[in-house]
Amino acid sequence: MHRDCHVKIQNTKQIIGEKTMNVDTLINNSKPFLEYVLSWEANLPELLLKDVIHDPSSTAIVSVDVINGFCYEGALASPRVQAIISPIVDIFKQGQAMGVENIILAQDNHEADDIEFGSYPPHCVRGTEEVESVPEFQELEFYSDMVVIQKNSISATIDTEFGTWLDSHPDVTTFIVVGDCTDLCTYQLAMGIHLRGNARNIEQRVVLPANCVATYDMSVADAQEFGAVPHDGDLLHHIFLYSMMLNGVEVVKALS
Repeated sequence: MHRDCHVKIQNTKQIIGEKTMNVDTLINNSKPFLEYVLSWEANLPELLLKDVIHDPSSTAIVSVDVINGFCYEGALASPRVQAIISPIVDIFKQGQAMGVENIILAQDNHEADDIEFGSYPPHCVRGTEEVESVPEFQELEFYSDMVVIQKNSISATIDTEFGTWLDSHPDVTTFIVVGDCTDLCTYQLAMGIHLRGNARNIEQRVVLPANCVATYDMSVADAQEFGAVPHDGDLLHHIFLYSMMLNGVEVVKALS
């Protein structure tokens, strides 16, 4: 892990400007907002896929990092992420049956000495099983028709073939985004697509079903034991779903 990530918190106080805020104050001040976020998420609408896919030729289903290295094996594999495979497969099957041909798989594919490993433990190294799509994807009859985009960072839109694909498919204006992790690669993907559209004044729809995204969890105790950085999977999942909605992504409970 990067040494900057190993800063030890000496106490529970955080200096904000000239004010000192302790944990209890932060929790108390944030409680109404957190209650609002949880209520918002609990009341997300569940949409019918046919109400999103009006024109299959102008729709793309984009999955990020649903690969062995985040689901089944390796330093970053998580049962939370593994749990979203089934609902994603359902969307693939239904979308393909409705005529959607644009199914994109953006997937980590690193060299052994990549600079990203200063921030995260080595994972998804080229030539290993970790970089392969999960078996549930590969078992689909139409798997060979999916477009695999390799990426070397948490962004699927920076220095990847996905930007080229978007440029060559200007008629695709509806995007269904799924995958992991909610606060990392999924956030970067959904926001990257949405912000690209905003910057170019393209009217488009970016839909993210909450039951098809997830992030990993690492407690403070486990992080201290392994020399890693804590990562509250529940809190970050909720907050980043909300942040995507706040920035224009259409977050829904599920697509059925």
